[in-house]
Amino acid sequence: MYGMRAQDNTPATHFRSDRMCRVNGELYFSTRENTLEGPFENMETAELKIQAYIARMLLLRTNQ
Repeated sequence: MYGMRAQDNTPATHFRSDRMCRVNGELYFSTRENTLEGPFENMETAELKIQAYIARMLLLRTNQ
């Protein structure tokens, strides 16, 4: 997939990866900011929290 993020100087290829993982049996997701968010009880809760995280990051970006 080709595209540029706002902070990129040149176009680059970005590959999607599975950002969900289990650590000691608990669900977490990793972010572009290099954080591990969680733990979550189940996949449905994790997916809701991912959407909330994305919304929060977009809001922070528009407020800067």
